[in-house]
Amino acid sequence: MGMAKEFREFAVKGNVVDLAVGVIIGAAFGKIVDSLVKDLVMPVVSLFTGDLDFSNRFLLLGPLPPGVPRTLADVTKAGVPVFAWGNFVTVLVNFLILALIIFLMVRQINRIKRAHADPAAAAPGAPPEDIVLLREIRDSLRK
Repeated sequence: MGMAKEFREFAVKGNVVDLAVGVIIGAAFGKIVDSLVKDLVMPVVSLFTGDLDFSNRFLLLGPLPPGVPRTLADVTKAGVPVFAWGNFVTVLVNFLILALIIFLMVRQINRIKRAHADPAAAAPGAPPEDIVLLREIRDSLRK
């Protein structure tokens, strides 16, 4: 039973629960960023490139068999090697937006922490009562 008790204590520690909550929220946040890139950013980029679907942008690295539609899914299913740069661009934009958002959040949290820093903790305050009593005893013994 000792190992089961140890595991239970480990599993319900605050850090493990916080990590689990962070992973769940992170997954949901990733979906939000994916939608942001797919539904908002890429259409604006497509104004300049003329193509909305970047996931279907690729270069063929081999001959295309006859009768195979020129889509990434069909070409890879046919076994033709491809350089799928459009998918990479989409993932890269997702990462950059996510990194920027996390940077801005951490920056704001640090500003809030600095603004609400405890001035009593930074400046030395009055010593504890037992220290004061010991100092008084010391001083009276010196006299």
